[in-house]
Amino acid sequence: MLVVAGTTASGKTGAAIELARTLGGELIGCDSVQVYRGFDIGSAKATPEELGGIAHHLVDVIDPDEEIDAARYAALADAAIADLDARGKIAIVVGGTGLWQRALLRGLVDLPAPNPAIRARLEADARTLGTAALHARLREIDPRAASAIHENDELRIVRALEVFEQTGRPLGELRAEHALGAPRYPYLHVALDLPRDELYARIDARIDAMIAAGWLDEARALLARWGADVRPFGSVGYRELRDHLVHGVPWDETVQHVRKSTRVYTRRQRTWLGNEPDVAWRTDAKTLLSPEGEARIRAFFAEHGR
Repeated sequence: MLVVAGTTASGKTGAAIELARTLGGELIGCDSVQVYRGFDIGSAKATPEELGGIAHHLVDVIDPDEEIDAARYAALADAAIADLDARGKIAIVVGGTGLWQRALLRGLVDLPAPNPAIRARLEADARTLGTAALHARLREIDPRAASAIHENDELRIVRALEVFEQTGRPLGELRAEHALGAPRYPYLHVALDLPRDELYARIDARIDAMIAAGWLDEARALLARWGADVRPFGSVGYRELRDHLVHGVPWDETVQHVRKSTRVYTRRQRTWLGNEPDVAWRTDAKTLLSPEGEARIRAFFAEHGR
């Protein structure tokens, strides 16, 4: 398969659509917000017009009050890939959720089961001290994991601290070792990247376009239907709009917070990709879609009999 990774707003989906059209493939989404029904504008789901008939699997597959993790995602992706293979279609995995990509490509690291006592104590610390304090604690013992986890993501912070207490080893270190193991599929892993100023300009333009497209109204409707505590409302962008609607954060501040959070998220995505040992090619969408880029991709598939 072909895996098109990269930061938010780097042009992953558009490039993947063009490649699917050229190569006779279909898309396998790898985005932890796009899997949820209704969270459309703020997750930059491709529209039917943009897809132009190209199938995009693992988008809109669960309701916002359902749980999904990397293991469940990998199982769903396995089923979609098997279907594509049976139909002679090339699978193009596209998205920016790094842990889900790793789970699909190399499986998950073998970790101990959650310890209720440790978890309860850490969750109590989060309530009394705040998640930012727990994130600072994690950064001291496991900077690699901390760089990939937002300071407000209590669930993942607690799990990383729990694993360290259980094993005496940083979760980031365990995952890095596991990433060197045998892949579950043959794949070519490419990452789209842009110069920082260009990327930030694209982020700002995209946020403006989302707002113009009715993002706030979408968030208001989702809040009314599902409430403020469903998991996708903890994601970048939706979290800030929720705070505006629920807690009255002024709109101008909200927009600035969205811009800042998105930039911080892209830095974490870059750090994650920088730690991945299997990214064969770092480029931009224009180069990826060039004749030379297409030839390189076709050579990979030819090598594997496709």
